Amino acid sequence: MKLPPNDLDRISAQTLEHYSQRAAEFRDGTRDHDVSQNIAALLGHIQTEPPFTILDFGCGPGRDLGTFSGLGHIAIGLDGVGRFVEMARAESGCDVWQQDFLKLDLPDARFDGVFANASLFHVPSPELPRVLQQLHATLKPGGVLFSSNPRGRNEEGWNNGRYGAYHDLDTWRARMTAAGFVELDHYYRPAGLPREQQPWLASVWRRPAGTARRPHE
Repeated sequence: MKLPPNDLDRISAQTLEHYSQRAAEFRDGTRDHDVSQNIAALLGHIQTEPPFTILDFGCGPGRDLGTFSGLGHIAIGLDGVGRFVEMARAESGCDVWQQDFLKLDLPDARFDGVFANASLFHVPSPELPRVLQQLHATLKPGGVLFSSNPRGRNEEGWNNGRYGAYHDLDTWRARMTAAGFVELDHYYRPAGLPREQQPWLASVWRRPAGTARRPHE
């Protein structure tokens, strides 16, 4: 069941405004977060010769763009928040595209990897198949998508001014598989803690080599 366009516009506008109003606070609060495990999970599954072309989907203020670029890769950021886009360009020196997740305009077969760290959970469930197919199409055949989302019991709605959808592993696996991805790995974060203290579900997926562009629903 699709949401009416006015509902989608409201979800996007309010979520983007939430981050825009707190851009500096968010940058300062996440600057030192250690996501090296996630970056290694993406890069370790890409099978082409480096340097890789990476799309940081939901790049925020640009922390991870700088990491990818510092490792010698070609990193491009994407975010819907104008203040984040400005910060990310200044922070990383990388190309950063300002695009709403629900109104993407992505090139076909451009990227070796997509790094969707703490971003795809903002996509409402009815729109997720379309967005995942767009990410599938922007990967080169054989390319890899990494995602990390706060997990839940498949509930969604407003949470402190942001819209979020909180999937369990089975539902997320079904969504990714339906979009044409093949699972490579999954794990829970932070590492080394009991499962009830691991709120993040991380997973790694491949666009199989030889697959054609999938039509968008």
